[in-house]
Amino acid sequence: MTSSTTIRLDDELKKELQKDLDAAGISMNAYFVMAAKQLVLQKRIPFEILTEPEIPNNTTRKALLVADAKDEGIIPDNSPSFDNVHDLMKSLEEN
Repeated sequence: MTSSTTIRLDDELKKELQKDLDAAGISMNAYFVMAAKQLVLQKRIPFEILTEPEIPNNTTRKALLVADAKDEGIIPDNSPSFDNVHDLMKSLEEN
């Protein structure tokens, strides 16, 4: 005996999923049945869960650039860093 289940998918996700399943020669129903059977057999989600890669913000990008520059010897490792303009100006006045 089988029963029907409704699955709600975002239109774009469904379109991409259908394209990939068509290329593999698998129906959407067969895919979900296979995934369900594997979960029951393995007692775990039968695939690795991945997330979208995070895009670094400007602060992180700048920190990565500074780290790369230090690694390449462009900026000395002991070069000072400042959180505000006042501290930068004070350091310049001292030198």
